[in-house]
Amino acid sequence: MTPPSRRPKDRWHDSFGGVATRCAQVLLVLAVVVIVAYLGVTLKLVVVPVLIAVLIAAAASPLVSLLARRLPRSLAAGITMLLGIVVLGGVGFLVANAVADQWGQLREGAVEGFQQLTDLVESGPFGLPATDMDEIVSQLEGALQGSAVQSGALTGAAAVAQIATGVLLAVVVLFFLLKDGRVIWTFFRDQLPEREHHRFDLVGTRSAAVMGGYVRGTAAVASVDAVLIGIGLTIVGVPLALPLALLTFVAAFVPVIGAVAAGVVAVLIALVSNGPVDALIVLVIVIVVQQLEGNVLQPILMGHTLSLHPLVILLALTAGSIVAGVIGAVLAVPFAAVAWAAVQASRQAHRDEEEWEAERVRHAEPAVVAADAASAAADAASSAAAAAAASADDGQRPAPRGGSVRSSAYQEPGLRERATSVVKGLGRRRKG
Repeated sequence: MTPPSRRPKDRWHDSFGGVATRCAQVLLVLAVVVIVAYLGVTLKLVVVPVLIAVLIAAAASPLVSLLARRLPRSLAAGITMLLGIVVLGGVGFLVANAVADQWGQLREGAVEGFQQLTDLVESGPFGLPATDMDEIVSQLEGALQGSAVQSGALTGAAAVAQIATGVLLAVVVLFFLLKDGRVIWTFFRDQLPEREHHRFDLVGTRSAAVMGGYVRGTAAVASVDAVLIGIGLTIVGVPLALPLALLTFVAAFVPVIGAVAAGVVAVLIALVSNGPVDALIVLVIVIVVQQLEGNVLQPILMGHTLSLHPLVILLALTAGSIVAGVIGAVLAVPFAAVAWAAVQASRQAHRDEEEWEAERVRHAEPAVVAADAASAAADAASSAAAAAAASADDGQRPAPRGGSVRSSAYQEPGLRERATSVVKGLGRRRKG
């Protein structure tokens, strides 16, 4: 007897092959991420307004849905956007008036504070001569009046034009997302196979909930911070209290470092305009408000919306800042939270599909048993008919000597064993 031929071993199914396959998958994912990031940086003027519009649409969609119960959805979207523009315009008007009214006071305080700083540097432990200090001031004035500042002004004009274009694009995209968001989502979902619709819907629902909850929760926390810090600055008598409160509100959308940066600016303005004692009081106010935010406001108002480790938040902030500057820092954390929510929703959709398949099999079991019983009955009837036909043929033949005529149904090989096996199998399936 010849030995069986040995099949060649598949090298992709051993341990090293599994590692190599996983590494290839990771490299492919990283390549896709790099390509998407490159396209995002290249098309930043389009991508950033669209992402901002998506964030605002996720936050404002509950208000649009509430208004759409009594109004057409396009009108509800228009009213929501008009309300937002009015609020932003009113805040901007108040801030501009506050800056215009208190700019002279701030300028005088800045001059006085700078003079105090100069005296401290000259007479304090630094011991810097007055001539060196005058030289430093003259160098700063020359730098501010040089060609670099003028070229920077031209670059700033181009940046203003780009910002205006991005704002206009964001407004248009926001209107269509609020008006036809469900239609747009259905269009993209219908491009997928029907078995993927549940996964796509679940990922979209969870992502929109996380994104909207993050924006609304951050806005609520930032509002409380701005009000408290604004009240504290007003009591202390620091100029530009309203603009500093607005800066606190905006900076709160940059986790971890935003509130710290806004607090530093408030302390510096208090130091320049009011002196070190008021600056120390403002520092205490900022620290108390930040502790209240981290330990009370965020757990109550945001809950588990931002379920990311602080290290992940810092890495997302760093990557976003490198890719798109301040706007990247603002957008990095919410979209990182959305990506994690999408991964969890995809896993949940896979578990749902497994449960539905088990439920379908469980409900289909009686039908399968009935079909097996019908098939067994048909086989038994066919076998009985064949046995009757064989018995009729045997009846026409002469009976053998010394014996009686037996039914050929018992003479057919394995018939009784097959019938017994079918009956036992049906009994076991019914018990199971």
